[in-house]
Amino acid sequence: MTKLSDMPNIGKELEKQLKKAGVETPEQLIELGSKETFRRIRSVDSSACINRLYALEGAIRNVRWHYLSQDIKDELKAFYLSLNAKG
Repeated sequence: MTKLSDMPNIGKELEKQLKKAGVETPEQLIELGSKETFRRIRSVDSSACINRLYALEGAIRNVRWHYLSQDIKDELKAFYLSLNAKG
């Protein structure tokens, strides 16, 4: 895999946003993880929603985000809500 957009859930627009947030390669996304990557995206786009977080996790796991288990979605949702609670 050479481009972020080769990963599931990562289209051209999200790829641009990832690069703006300093994430240049699939390997870098995998190493950072979905939560840290999402934090970085939020620093450049405060409107980033929970579906973007799910998309990142799905990309890392090489699946469409719709197929993430409910447990994983619940964990990510708790993380997302904690970010919103902090402001």
